Amino acid sequence: MVLKKITSIIKNYYYRLTMSGVDYARYLGVEVGENCRILTSNFGSEPWLIKIGNKVTVTSGVRIITHDGATWLMEDEKGRREYFARVVIGNNVFLGLNSIIMPGVKIESNSIIAAGSVVTKSVPSGYIVGGNPAKIIGKTEDYRNKVLKEYISKSEMDHKKSFKDRILEVVSEDFKPFLNA
Repeated sequence: MVLKKITSIIKNYYYRLTMSGVDYARYLGVEVGENCRILTSNFGSEPWLIKIGNKVTVTSGVRIITHDGATWLMEDEKGRREYFARVVIGNNVFLGLNSIIMPGVKIESNSIIAAGSVVTKSVPSGYIVGGNPAKIIGKTEDYRNKVLKEYISKSEMDHKKSFKDRILEVVSEDFKPFLNA
C-alpha cells in the first residue's frame, strides 16, 4: 500500500515536470479548451470539477478550489458534512498571479482577475475584478482600449536585439501614483 502511494506521488511529479501545463491539467481531469496557457499545477483535490474555456491564461500560483474544507468542523449524528462545487471559466479570461478561485464560482468570458485576488462570487462577462474579496474594478473593454492606444506592440519591438535589450528599450519609467494617506 505504501509503495503504491509513493509510486503514485513520483509518477505525478514526473508528469508535472515533463508535461506542458495544459497537458498536465488535462491529465488530472480538468476540462481545458484550445489556445490556453496554464502556468500552475494547483487544481485542488477534485480537478475534474473544473472547466476552462478557450484562450485562457492561468498564471503562476493560481489556485482553483472545488470544495469547502471548513465543513470538516461541522458534524452531528449524521456525520461530517461535505461541500463540493464546480468552477467554470469562460473564454478569453486572464487569471492573475496567485489569485484564488473559490468553489462554485463561474467566471464568464472576456474577464480579467487581478493578481492576488480571492474570487468568492461569480464574475460577469467583460469585467476586471480584484482584491480580497474580489470586487469589480473596471471593464475589460476600457482596459483593452487603453492597452491598444498606449502600449507598444510586439511588432514594433526590435527582435534583432536580446530579450533584455529589447525590454530595456521600451520599459516604462513611470511609477503608479501614491496611495492616499
